[in-house]
Amino acid sequence: MLEILADRTYRHLFAAQVVALLGTGLATVALGLLAYDLAGENAAMVLGTVFTIKMVAYVGIAPIAGAFANRVNRRAFLVALDLVRAGAALCLPFVTEVWQVYVLIFLLQSASAAFTPTFQATIPDVLPDEARYTRALSLSRLAYDLENIVSPMLAGLLLAVVSYNSLFLGTVVGFAASAALVVSVLLPSPKQSEPRGIYDRTTRGIRIYLATPRLRGLLALNLAAAAAGAMVLVNSVVLVRSTLGLDASALAWTLLAFGAGSMLAALALPKLLDRVPDRPVMVAGAALMVLTLLGLAVVVAALGLSLPFLLGAWLLVGLGYSAVLTPSGRLLRRSAHAEDRPALFAAQFALSHACWLVTYPLSGWLMTQFGPVVALGLLAALAGVGTLSALRLWPKEDPEILEHSHDNLPLDHPHLHGARRHAHPFVVDENHPRWASQL
Repeated sequence: MLEILADRTYRHLFAAQVVALLGTGLATVALGLLAYDLAGENAAMVLGTVFTIKMVAYVGIAPIAGAFANRVNRRAFLVALDLVRAGAALCLPFVTEVWQVYVLIFLLQSASAAFTPTFQATIPDVLPDEARYTRALSLSRLAYDLENIVSPMLAGLLLAVVSYNSLFLGTVVGFAASAALVVSVLLPSPKQSEPRGIYDRTTRGIRIYLATPRLRGLLALNLAAAAAGAMVLVNSVVLVRSTLGLDASALAWTLLAFGAGSMLAALALPKLLDRVPDRPVMVAGAALMVLTLLGLAVVVAALGLSLPFLLGAWLLVGLGYSAVLTPSGRLLRRSAHAEDRPALFAAQFALSHACWLVTYPLSGWLMTQFGPVVALGLLAALAGVGTLSALRLWPKEDPEILEHSHDNLPLDHPHLHGARRHAHPFVVDENHPRWASQL
């Protein structure tokens, strides 16, 4: 997997991702402490609002940014967004009112909503070979999982010698370093698409996404991952601290089990995906999450919750979670021309976070109102709906090259070369406004 780091451009981009993630992790810890300083016992409400603002920015801004990503120099665009994020983080230590936090977080997360899908869409242009790109996806998944472990540890060490406001300076350094690494390499810029109106550009990624069967299946799997992931991320603290009555270190081990499962899957997936198609791997990952949540619900109802059962369950959920999310970039890469990838990655970013916007509050409400058994059971059911929908929406036979006919184009159209029926790698575009079976 590490051999792809021999590519200088990718190595610098991966390093940019890592330092930006570390900076974001430091900001997450500092933000909780800042919220407590500003709001005291209402800190949870402040943080809940912050996370809602984050999701709204992701869902609303990403498609708009994706529409314009190919209209500007991609390297300059990414560097400018990193600098905006650094500037917002630099202002956070000086806020005195809660509303100022909301404004700065919206600015920072809006820049992230533009940066992340554009960055993700750049990687397949840097690594056009699918096997190398698959390893890059696994390496990226590992970076996210390691960030969940390293950032809190680093924050804890820094807080022993500096105030929490200094953590925001670490965030600034992370984003500034990311900008420097991006500016140090030349990025491929795919040809611009035909001139289009603002509405057409803004909705293009989502229209391609929803018109492509494998991506409709991916959206359903995103719902399954969000349902299971929300159970882990939202309710672990309640399960550990209230249900089990354990301390914060037990919570850290619980979240570590989830991250370890995700890392194990990310390490295994490159070789597995060389031999097995994406669909069975991703569906199996979703099914593993469903069965694990159901199994844990049965155990809790029959025997009560114990830490070993919770650790084992979260390890399995992490395996399934990574098996669903890691290959998703391969599906997006396969489903659009290079010039449409930023818009398509932005659509995935927005639609997947829309799933989280539903499951985050649902998970917390179910746990608060009905307890762990009902929360586990109903979130497993929601993940099951996503899994079964994926099986229905994503055909088992999903070849990249499709034979199809064009009744929608005149016979002298350059795309046809005089033959209405032909075969080629099929994606939704101007010449193919619907999937092949409908043409």
